[in-house]
Amino acid sequence: MSSERLPALYLGHGAPPLLEDSEWMRDLRAWATGLARPKQVLIVSAHWQTAPMALSATTTVPLVYDFYGFPRHYYEMQYAAPGAPELAARVKALMPADEPVLDRPGRGLDHGAWVPLTAMYPDADIPVLQMSMPDLDPEHLFEIGRRLAPLRDEGTLIVGSGFLTHGLPFIHEYMRGLPGAPEWSIEFDRWAAEALAAGDIDTLFAFREKAPGMPYAHPTVEHFAPLFVTLGAAARPDDAPRTAIEGYWYGLSKRSVEVS
Repeated sequence: MSSERLPALYLGHGAPPLLEDSEWMRDLRAWATGLARPKQVLIVSAHWQTAPMALSATTTVPLVYDFYGFPRHYYEMQYAAPGAPELAARVKALMPADEPVLDRPGRGLDHGAWVPLTAMYPDADIPVLQMSMPDLDPEHLFEIGRRLAPLRDEGTLIVGSGFLTHGLPFIHEYMRGLPGAPEWSIEFDRWAAEALAAGDIDTLFAFREKAPGMPYAHPTVEHFAPLFVTLGAAARPDDAPRTAIEGYWYGLSKRSVEVS
C-alpha cells in the first residue's frame, strides 16, 4: 500500500446493468487503477439512510439485492469483500458525542456499494465498510465528511456513491433507446460542474433552490447527498475536484469526481 494520502470520490453507481456497459466499466476500472491501492474502503451509498448513523457488517455477509425487475443472474452476483472492523472503530472514534453510530452486523453491502466496487476492485480483496446517511442535510453530511477526512491518511478510500442526476420517472424514452439526455439533466449537470469548479460549496448546499432542472433532476435527493460527504473529506473543500467520468447513461449524468 502506498503511504500517500488517498483522495475521496463521488461516483455514479448505476444499476446492476452497469456491469455490462463496457465503456463505463472501463472508466471505473481505469480510475481505480490510477489510484494508490487502498488499505480499505469506506463507502456511503444513496441507498442507505438511517438515523442514527449506522455501520454495516464488519464480517462478510450476504449482499443486499435492493432492486427489482432485473434478470435473475443479477440476484446471484457475489462480492465477498472482507469486513473492516478496525475501520468501524475508527469511524466511531472520529464522531462527536452527539453523533451516535450504531452497528448493523447483519447488513450487507447494497447495490450502491457493490456494483461500483465490482467494477473498480473486481477481486473483492480490499476490506469494505458501508456507512449510512443519518439524514439528507447537505451541511450535516459535509461535517461528517470533514470528521472522516483523517482516514484518508490511514489508507482509507472514502467513496460517496450516488448519481449526479437521478430523475428516474422522467427518462422512459431514454431507457427505450432515445440518445442523448433531457434538458433538465444537461442543465443540472452543467450547473453542478460549474459550482464544483468554482469551489462554491454554499451554492451546492442550496441546490434544491438554486439548481436548474430541479425537481426533475432529483425528485428525491438521496443520490446527490453523498457528494457532500465527499466534499467534506477534501483537504481544501473549495478546491476544484478532478472530473474522472462524465457523460450520460439513459439520460442521467454519470459525472464522477475526485477530491484531493
